[in-house]
Amino acid sequence: MQSINMTRSLFALITSLAFMSACTDSGTPTDATDIAEPEMDLLVTVAWLAEHLGDPDLVILDASVLVEVDEEGGFQIINGRANYDAGHILSAGFADLMGDLSGLDNPADFILPPIEQFTAAMGALGVGNDSRVVLYAAYEPDFAARLWWMLRWAGFDQVALLDGGLQAWKAGGHEISTEPANRPARKFTAAIRPEVIADRDQVFAATESDNVNIVDALPDAHYRGDFSMYGKPGHIPGATNMPSSDLLDEEGNYRSFDELDMMHDGDRDVRAITYCGGGVAASSVAFTMHRLDFTDVAVYMGSLQEWAGDPENPMTMATQ
Repeated sequence: MQSINMTRSLFALITSLAFMSACTDSGTPTDATDIAEPEMDLLVTVAWLAEHLGDPDLVILDASVLVEVDEEGGFQIINGRANYDAGHILSAGFADLMGDLSGLDNPADFILPPIEQFTAAMGALGVGNDSRVVLYAAYEPDFAARLWWMLRWAGFDQVALLDGGLQAWKAGGHEISTEPANRPARKFTAAIRPEVIADRDQVFAATESDNVNIVDALPDAHYRGDFSMYGKPGHIPGATNMPSSDLLDEEGNYRSFDELDMMHDGDRDVRAITYCGGGVAASSVAFTMHRLDFTDVAVYMGSLQEWAGDPENPMTMATQ
């Protein structure tokens, strides 16, 4: 058990480096009566997906990004397309978080793309404003959660994560396909929620405010400053620590709602900003907080790859 948890903590740290109101096709937010039926929970089970696999409005997307660690502790971030080609959930398309779902003109990893690029990419994957979408990843859910949060940013709410991802699907004995998705392109329009994304200036202001909670999604050893993968060790001043790996049980599923609820203290109506290395693990924490009815949660997409690279941005190694 300890080795599994250590592996997940390392994964959460490494993936951090690598680095949505429903809409009509006109781009106007719909009211509750226009949302595609039946509605989904934010987190769906393998059994639910197997039952609804043939629903005509359901779009399944594989958002995998892989991390390979060598014997010296080095790592390589790998596009998940080859893994998708080797076997994916039947009818699933591949959502390329290292390609057209990332800002390609920026040298940093996993940069939020321009909204026009994002909507074009989602439409090409067969997602329309009346679709329901289920996201999964090959291993840990952080990358799927990143795309979930991007869709939330775009004003799209009919989206869920598959609990346990591809591994749970395989463990349940369900069919794996090597055939590419054959879903026609759709028109996807956005109604952007700017409040769910935080930038550097908003985070800097939050370090001096009692009205914003900053949440670090990296492993506790990195939070404490025992080691650093960035320009400076430690964490953003005032941040509390909630490692994304702690949200999962030993099977790789999200912990029960009651367990997660006990792990997250604080006023549900106070603004919170999550961060990690590049907005990936932070998205999993933000997804969980949203499930727990925190009403004002944002992800700092630049995270430490931006923050720690600027000497004017403070870091601290003090414990919680």
